[in-house]
Amino acid sequence: MSAQEQDNNEVTEQIVDDNEQDLQQEDEAKLESPEKNADSLEAQLEAAQAKASENWEQFIRTKAEIDNLRRRSIKDVENAHKFGIEKFVNELLPVMDSMALGLAAEDASAESLREGMELTRNMLEKMMEKLGIEEIDPLNEKFDPEKHQAMSMQPSADVEPNTVIAVMQKGYALNQRLIRPAMVMVSKAVEEES
Repeated sequence: MSAQEQDNNEVTEQIVDDNEQDLQQEDEAKLESPEKNADSLEAQLEAAQAKASENWEQFIRTKAEIDNLRRRSIKDVENAHKFGIEKFVNELLPVMDSMALGLAAEDASAESLREGMELTRNMLEKMMEKLGIEEIDPLNEKFDPEKHQAMSMQPSADVEPNTVIAVMQKGYALNQRLIRPAMVMVSKAVEEES
């Protein structure tokens, strides 16, 4: 064995001896003062109980907050269902008032009744625009099955095939979402006679 290996072995043995002595001294210190050891354990126990109590109180408060939030959310959803059309109703009331005034007129001519109906229709169009309701009137446009419902097809040489040539009923979309498709008549190619 070389001198360096002997030195390494001696250093290792010295470290092991030192560690064993430290552990022995700690054990002796614990045995020498059981009162100190008991006091330390009681302090640790009290600290752990205090922390557990604090965590329990925090849990109870958090649970109560979640329950309150859940109740508020349920109430908000109920109110949204009950009063969700309030904006619509507020926009519709002036139109209803206008119609009532028109019907109350006794000596109205056909021309003034028509004018009143046009004004009421304009009010309805403005109301629909405010609410995000878009009218779909696809006359002379390419047929779009996403927005249109074909009621019939008619041969036509005047327009390209699959073009809307008549609108039976206009469609409507609410904020880009289709509510009712437009009912349309669609052109098809004229069949040549042989």
